[in-house]
Amino acid sequence: MATQAKLSKKNLTDMARELGIKNAAKTRKDDLIRTIQIKEGHDGCFKHIPNCAVSPCLFRSECIG
Repeated sequence: MATQAKLSKKNLTDMARELGIKNAAKTRKDDLIRTIQIKEGHDGCFKHIPNCAVSPCLFRSECIG
């Protein structure tokens, strides 16, 4: 799998809008990523699991990088 570039806040707010998440623009980036994870049916684990082995994950490169 190719290394993904960092997601911008705009990319995240666009994703959040598509998922029906409100106030995304006012939410901190880390919290917004966790909210997106939860809304997609995953654990909101972004930057909370040391030595994470979850793959594939859209946010992995930023989480462990």
